[in-house]
Amino acid sequence: MVTMAQRIEALRSEAGLSRPALAAALGFPKGAFDKFETGRQTPSKEQQEKLAAYFGVSLLYLRGESGDRTRQEDWMNLAMSQPDETGYTPVRPAPKKIRQEPAAQGTVMDALLTSRQVQESMRGVILETLRSPEGQQILEQVIRRVMGRP
Repeated sequence: MVTMAQRIEALRSEAGLSRPALAAALGFPKGAFDKFETGRQTPSKEQQEKLAAYFGVSLLYLRGESGDRTRQEDWMNLAMSQPDETGYTPVRPAPKKIRQEPAAQGTVMDALLTSRQVQESMRGVILETLRSPEGQQILEQVIRRVMGRP
């Protein structure tokens, strides 16, 4: 299993950044990544969230708990791209391509997320939520924001 220290080092290297450059970009102390990548210090929850957002990966991926880089909002986009039982498919921007690394050893989370039954169940819950009055309000706000209306 991949450790968070290994994952941080791999993401930083992938981005072609030095440890000091990444620390400066995120507003972390200068030597933070020396400690993070050697495992001498674990990033705080806030630092983990900043790192995951910066690299566009999920917290589970950053922590080495999953081989799937996908963030929750990407799952929501996928659910919104599928037609519902009436045949209606919502219009949305094309999803970003996310490169996934093959997992050296599959985790329980990987197995769950790739299970068709779990995916269908999640899709159902998401669609049901979006059809609720609260979900409709959220959709209305998003549409207004996308259309440039207050």
